[in-house]
Amino acid sequence: MARKRVVRFWAAAVWLLIWQGASMALSQPLLLPSPLAALRRLGELALTIAFWQTVARSAGHILGGFLLACCAGVLLAVPASRFRWVRELLAPPVAVIKAVPVVSFIILALVWLNARSLSVFIAFLIVLPPVYLNVLEGIGRTDRSLLEMARVFRVPLRRQVRQIYVPQVLPYFRAAVSLALGLCWKAGAAAEVIGLPAGTMGERVYMAKVYFMTEDLFAWTAAIVAVSAVFERLFLRGLDALAGKAGGA
Repeated sequence: MARKRVVRFWAAAVWLLIWQGASMALSQPLLLPSPLAALRRLGELALTIAFWQTVARSAGHILGGFLLACCAGVLLAVPASRFRWVRELLAPPVAVIKAVPVVSFIILALVWLNARSLSVFIAFLIVLPPVYLNVLEGIGRTDRSLLEMARVFRVPLRRQVRQIYVPQVLPYFRAAVSLALGLCWKAGAAAEVIGLPAGTMGERVYMAKVYFMTEDLFAWTAAIVAVSAVFERLFLRGLDALAGKAGGA
């Protein structure tokens, strides 16, 4: 683990040095500020209450869509694993969601939704297919011998879910959310940049671009990446703890 962290630090340091060198060679902070300038600006923003209110507002919208999609994906995968007609019914919309560009959904959604709800909806759309498909795959690969034994011994359904299905489906669910977390933040931020709901991180990115506040642009982008990474780590740790409890049950 320590070796892996050293490698990651080394790789990050190299790219930061490249960024610094490019900034120095260009000598145009308006076009490409240095990493230190962007970090300093992020620190200045982080000292304000408005910054944290903005982060909380965007996080509430995007993570709300993420959690709704997780619940919907699991709830849809359960009947789909049991009934073929449900799988066939859900296959076309899932395929469409996977294939259509995010920006098309954002523009179409603006016709029906207000800007404040847009990032919730887009995050929901992006997360739903991987969660649904992975959970469906996990249920389908559940050990049949364990299920047969549970039926023979008349194990209650609640106990089957807790001790058989959950431990075997959790790795598939974890893989899905690990991928979907980053995607939902990218898509949610893009929705905010286009929809411009007041007081969101996407709006701040757009305003920084309009007024050529390049340091602010880099600072807010870094803030989006940092919040996404923190939530991903916390959520996955929670899943790992749940998997440990399920495995020990």
